[in-house]
Amino acid sequence: MSKKRLVFDVALVVVLGLAVLASTVALAQRGNDYKFFDELIEVKAILAKRFVEPPDEEKLRQGAIRGMVESLNDPYTMYVPPVDKSDFNKELTGEYVGIGAQVNVQDGWLTIVSPLEDSPAFKSGLMAEDRVLEINGKTTKDVRVDECVKMLVGEPGTDVKLLVERKGERIEYSITRDRIKTRSVKGFHRDEANAENWNYLIDPANAIAYIRMTQFTPGVAEEVLAGLEAAGASTGRLKGLVLDLRFNPGGLLSEAEAIADLFLEEGVIVSTKGRAYDEKVTRARKEGTLPYFPIAVLLNGQSASASEVLAGALLENNRAIVLGTRSYGKGSVQSVLELPSGNGSELKVTEQGYYLPSGRSISRKDSSPDWGVDPSEGYFVPMTDNEVGEMLAVRRREEVIHSGIGGAAIPAAGADPVADERRWSEPAWIVTELKDKQLGAALSALQAKVETGEWKLTGEKGRAGGALALDELKRTVDFRDRLYRELERTEVRIEALETAAGTGAEESGARDLWADDAKVKGGEVTVRDAAGNVVSTLTITGEDLERWLFDADVEKKP
Repeated sequence: MSKKRLVFDVALVVVLGLAVLASTVALAQRGNDYKFFDELIEVKAILAKRFVEPPDEEKLRQGAIRGMVESLNDPYTMYVPPVDKSDFNKELTGEYVGIGAQVNVQDGWLTIVSPLEDSPAFKSGLMAEDRVLEINGKTTKDVRVDECVKMLVGEPGTDVKLLVERKGERIEYSITRDRIKTRSVKGFHRDEANAENWNYLIDPANAIAYIRMTQFTPGVAEEVLAGLEAAGASTGRLKGLVLDLRFNPGGLLSEAEAIADLFLEEGVIVSTKGRAYDEKVTRARKEGTLPYFPIAVLLNGQSASASEVLAGALLENNRAIVLGTRSYGKGSVQSVLELPSGNGSELKVTEQGYYLPSGRSISRKDSSPDWGVDPSEGYFVPMTDNEVGEMLAVRRREEVIHSGIGGAAIPAAGADPVADERRWSEPAWIVTELKDKQLGAALSALQAKVETGEWKLTGEKGRAGGALALDELKRTVDFRDRLYRELERTEVRIEALETAAGTGAEESGARDLWADDAKVKGGEVTVRDAAGNVVSTLTITGEDLERWLFDADVEKKP
């Protein structure tokens, strides 16, 4: 036998041996997987045979799946059954089939809040504040908004008939449903010449643009680029940008990377890694980078995920300042996988974590004092809940399309459009009239940068790092104190009900470790191990010890 043949035979034996070993390991693993389901199958069989009523097997199956997912203690991993798939994908992509209108219920009737840009509703002539009396002949009186929405959505190319009341006049509409792609990029205010479009220049004299992103949906990077080009970014005319990422929950990581790449010539944008993946580092490329202009990024506690990737990439590459408050701290990447069973279920599962250019994770963990993306030093601008509510109310009014088909926006009663146009670029007016002190601070800082070449500090100093953690600490302590107060009110209510029912703690089923009239403050608790040795002696500093022991691993000695 030749040496070559011998080597080949040995190699073949090795390969076959490895194959047999792999098969054995696979069978063993499969056996472990099957063993995992033993108790599940047994429980299902017992319930199917002995539960007082025939159980719904589909609910049992979905409950078992949700139980496995929830045990991971990860709010971003979720099971999506077929019935919820449409709504889930709508939230994920911003796409659905319908007429394209924001709706709400007012005075018991479905009401158009605003038609969406370039939608069937807009093209048909539906207007803000139109009252929809009927949908396909069915009244909307006292019908929930989600039920009305179900009647409005459907298959593309199908018609929906509406009976609308506008200023006392009844109008019939037949609107053809189409695929709706909600715009995730908005400007500062509606274009006066065509209310369907946005004006992206907040300060025309200084050539400062404003772009607000509501979500990182598919294609949003192209929307951002179109808005920037409309403001003159590609020609070099643009001198500054406010990039508003407040209340943006994130979305597609690839879109955040593409947007960061518009502003960065080089440097790391983000890195991702996970148990089933090798580390991937995304770097900026010079090709396609827009001409330089200073950027102020707005963040708040509802800015998450891809928003934090984009803001962190621009901040840590010294391409932008960040203004506002600390972001949410969601540093994980999810994938949406269709389950191979074929019934249409999906699983959104956390597979990777992402890291800023510095290598820091932005994930918010109970054990970590640092997370998210902090404002730049001197640009911490907090807003109270009341201030945020007022700002959002004004923002919603600015987003409404009040015009007819392709027409100019209809100004509010008594408004002076000329005066308003002159004051869009005044930070003080933005604060007083639009109730947005964070945007006012960002614009003031950018105007100084454009006019003098130096950034102007428009926020609180020394509010980075530990100081921001102190703010979070205060909010967490306030939340804990509210829980304490609720517990105290619950205890008072229980005592009142026990008195009314003529019963005590033992009869009501509540745990009772010692007599209610016992005063334990100032006393001691001695903890002994199983052998009777004293482990620790604790001084009791309040009268709430019994309540805290209710959920502890202790019981009253007989």
